[in-house]
Amino acid sequence: MIYVVMGFLWLALLLYLVMGGADFGAGIIELFTSNANKSRTRKIMYNAIGPIWEANHMWLIIAIVILFVGFPVIYTTMSTYLHIPLVIMLMGIIARGTALTFRNYDAVTDNMQRVYNKIFVYSSFITPLFLGIIAGSAVSGRIDTGATDFLSAYVYSWLNLFSVAIGFFTVALCGFLAAIYLIGEANDEAETKSFIRKARFMNIAAVVAGGLVFIASVTEKIPLVEWVFGSIIGVLAVSAASISLIVMWYLIVKGKRFIIRVLAGFQVTMILLTTTYKHYPNIVILKNGGYLSLIADRGADKAIEGLGIALLIGSLFILPALGYLIYSFQRKDKGDVAEH
Repeated sequence: MIYVVMGFLWLALLLYLVMGGADFGAGIIELFTSNANKSRTRKIMYNAIGPIWEANHMWLIIAIVILFVGFPVIYTTMSTYLHIPLVIMLMGIIARGTALTFRNYDAVTDNMQRVYNKIFVYSSFITPLFLGIIAGSAVSGRIDTGATDFLSAYVYSWLNLFSVAIGFFTVALCGFLAAIYLIGEANDEAETKSFIRKARFMNIAAVVAGGLVFIASVTEKIPLVEWVFGSIIGVLAVSAASISLIVMWYLIVKGKRFIIRVLAGFQVTMILLTTTYKHYPNIVILKNGGYLSLIADRGADKAIEGLGIALLIGSLFILPALGYLIYSFQRKDKGDVAEH
């Protein structure tokens, strides 16, 4: 049952990165859109993220519950030594959702709309930034459980070049996902070309940020190169992601809207696989060579068994419901188009 729980943990992280990442990316795209085009971009964005923007955080909640119930030592360590970036990320999630709601349903149109807009776009940037920082910190080997001062325990554990580089890579990746998804929501050729340009920009940004991640890993003596290229799985995953990226851009030129979304999600899956496979089952790497393992540091067997059963039963309800939600929104959009 432990492998079922670990599988759900990995899947929850993947779905949050793919679906929630595209959600955050929509705000990032808006941040880098000119004032003249912001209104149209927002309208297209609402249609794209409408079915899932509230449901996205379900995957984050599932991941947190899995860690809390099944791996309490790992949960406690991360929530203690990374509490600053965790709080900032959670505040970003709250601020973003609140701003999106208020700017849509506030009955009074005044200068507060500008405030809502700014909160929305900047929190859309900050949240994935700190999500990436947290992920980078977990494997950076900078968490010092024996620290005796505040900075060493709670700041240097995440405020380092490698973690920050991972954060900016996550931001670029979210923007790239959103741009690819939004291409399929564009209503005319001008909008399509605009989102293609944004996708190209975010693709370049992700490549540059990815390069910085590798440079930072070498500078701070983190074996990222070995993790990525030290196994046949890693090499195959990197190759598959690279080939799919080339195919995706070819299909974009050909005007294929659905398959490019699948390929974008596939690339994120390969990235997550390459960065987690080699050091599995170690999910947190501590300073001075220590680590926390999903196997060695799991909770009681009864807790793991109950958690695994709950996840299996819950998935029978959650996944079909989410699929129906997306299907319903798509039919609604088609109905709106037909009426107009």
